[in-house]
Amino acid sequence: MPRSAPALTPRRLTRQIHVGSVAVGGGAPVSVQSMTTTKTADVEGTLTQIYGLAAGGADIVRCTCNEEEAAEGLAHIVPRSPVPIIADVHFHHEMALAALDAGVHGLRLNPGNLRKPEEIRLVAAEARDRGVPIRIGVNAGSLHPELYRRFGGATPEALVESARMELAYFAEVGFSDVKISVKASSVPLMIAAYRLAAETFDHPLHLGVTEAGPPPAGLIKGTAGIATLLAEGIGDTIRYSLTDDPVSEARAGRQLLEALGLRERRGLDLIACPSCGRAEIDVIAVARQAQEALENRNLPIQVAVMGCVVNGPGEAREADLGIAAGRRRGHLFIRGKIVRVVPEDEMVSELVAEAERLVAEGVEARLAAADAHAEAEAAADRAELLDARGSDANAAQVRIAEIHHRFGNDAQS
Repeated sequence: MPRSAPALTPRRLTRQIHVGSVAVGGGAPVSVQSMTTTKTADVEGTLTQIYGLAAGGADIVRCTCNEEEAAEGLAHIVPRSPVPIIADVHFHHEMALAALDAGVHGLRLNPGNLRKPEEIRLVAAEARDRGVPIRIGVNAGSLHPELYRRFGGATPEALVESARMELAYFAEVGFSDVKISVKASSVPLMIAAYRLAAETFDHPLHLGVTEAGPPPAGLIKGTAGIATLLAEGIGDTIRYSLTDDPVSEARAGRQLLEALGLRERRGLDLIACPSCGRAEIDVIAVARQAQEALENRNLPIQVAVMGCVVNGPGEAREADLGIAAGRRRGHLFIRGKIVRVVPEDEMVSELVAEAERLVAEGVEARLAAADAHAEAEAAADRAELLDARGSDANAAQVRIAEIHHRFGNDAQS
């Protein structure tokens, strides 16, 4: 549910292009991209994956176009796709031309392996005439050998120079409908390259840490690079490159943009406390049950699962909805206000039911429907738990006294 959030660094204003119906740059929302892993010639299998990617949060999907059969597949896929399709082309400019014939909404060219100037100009001229944008997809692992020699390796300057050279070929035929990526598998190199690209070009930038690997490490690397740049106002489209089901890439991209406040929430955001000495339930297990029960419902809310009723509702007061465990009971709360006390074995089912009502009816209506006795029951549960566990359930004061003793500060304890 939309909430105001502190602003990040203002977005860098770029030229705007359109990949099919999706505006990129120029103040448009940051878009999520992913790529199919099927053989593009497998039309039905590829479309099934594209629909899964769109449901997972992808605004744009890229498909490989590496052979004639793939181009033929694209001719069937593009008109049936729910999102714009970009053709990924390496080495053979004929594949780029065939993809344009198939009706794709965009091309991705790697200047490191499509090197002949006359072929680059030909593809750009065809794209210009058809109104199809091109992403210059520079990759630190596949630069032109001359750039490695000139710059002493894959440096930020080498990556940006590769994009600049490709733009110069495009300019010769009057083509400028371009977005740029300067990816690397090294997060520091990727960040430095994009910062330099942002200073050098006014074209929209497509962010990604290439070959990030499987989760969780791949997610961490991708987030470290992409989120750093987005927080600085850099980036117009994003892609996680994970060794995983590509739908997980789309979900991660969408969740990152929602977490940064760059896209309106459309799916679940579940938060949970790390548990403590006062916890009355297995927080991890209950959080997992709630996640499994809620995530496929596509409810655009933040839900909290808290281990105890003493601090839980207050700590999670910013959540749209939450449950906190009492003694054999759960306290259901909306924006920190207790609305109902439910039996422990009904906590997850009641949480799911209330989530659906909250989305359908709105916060004010659900607060108005709160059980009149809920707050009093919750207060009694809190008091009982404090009597049983004390105010220092984690024995923090004992530990602090030991620390003071170690440093000779016993009087402070």
